[in-house]
Formats: sequence, C-alpha cells, structure tokens
Amino acid sequence: MKHAPFTSKRWRRVEYERLVDVGALEGEPIELIGGQLIVAEPKGSPHAACVEMVSDALRAALPPGWIVRAQNPIALDDESAPEPDVAVVHGRHAEYRHAHPTRAALIVEIAESSLAFDRLQKGSLYARAGIADYWIVNLVDRLVEVYRDPGPDLTAPFGWRYSSMERFRPPAAVTPLAVPASPVAIAELLP
Repeated sequence: MKHAPFTSKRWRRVEYERLVDVGALEGEPIELIGGQLIVAEPKGSPHAACVEMVSDALRAALPPGWIVRAQNPIALDDESAPEPDVAVVHGRHAEYRHAHPTRAALIVEIAESSLAFDRLQKGSLYARAGIADYWIVNLVDRLVEVYRDPGPDLTAPFGWRYSSMERFRPPAAVTPLAVPASPVAIAELLP
C-alpha cells in the first residue's frame, strides 16, 4: 500500500494569535517559530531558577525605561512569535497591552536540553529579525554564550546567523549592547 507524503501547514502569526485569543492553545507550551508550532522544552528547577535569576540581574542593571519580560511572546515577523526565556525591550509595560513587542534589545534563552535548538534555529531566527544581542545561558557547561553581529548566511536555517560569539564564565561580566553602562556579572546569571 502506497502512503501519501505528509504535509504540514505553515502558520502565520495572525492565525497563531487568533488560536491564542480563543483559548485553543491554553496551557500548551507552544511557540510559533518560522511558521511551525514548536513544543517548548520542559522547564526543570534549574531552568526555572535561572529565568528568575537572569530577570532579577537584568532588572537591577538596567536604568528606567527598560522592561524585562520573562517567557512572553515577541512578534518578530509574520511567521514567528517566539517566547524567549527573557527579553529586554524599551518602553513601559502599558505600551504592550494591545500588542506584543516586535523588537528586543536583548534576548536571553536558558538552555539545557534545548542547547542545539537555541544555538542553531533560534539563533538564526533572532539574527534574521535583527536582534543585535542574543545570550544563551548554557546550563550544561555553566557559562554564558553571547552572540552578536547578525548577518546573512544562506546555510543557516532562517538565512541569517551571528558572526560573533563569545563565552563568559564567572567572575567575568557581560554588558548589554543597548545599555553599555550596565554590566551584569555572569555569576548572577547561573543557578
């Protein structure tokens, strides 16, 4: 018996947001990445603690006018609404009551089992969106990977990648590009 090949539906962000609005995805750990609905990594205790630690460290370092959003959507483009573990956006919370931010000054993903996905797929997605500063808190190797200088690369999953990557371990500090006077100690980011 011959089987027809599988096909998948590419979702647009407006369709995804409608599903969210009507409650069809309530309680589901799903995010829209490049037109595909992706199930998010389960969050164990180290991951959950790290999200809070990163959020606290960034809030303490940033001046007024910056918002730290934890695990909330960013409307990157017509086919992507990822929910990064932490995102830093400019403005006030009230500005985003009717729509998610479309840009972030900094995105941070906490990675253990998702490390390869966060490096390759999400890194390419964020580079394509022009996110200038992308950090991965690597729980496997207990360090922070800092990705910068997004540019086109046809071999990358979304056609873009970061050309600069540095690794930081305690006692080093890293400074967000958008707020160069606000260094953050790596030790404050690792559980």
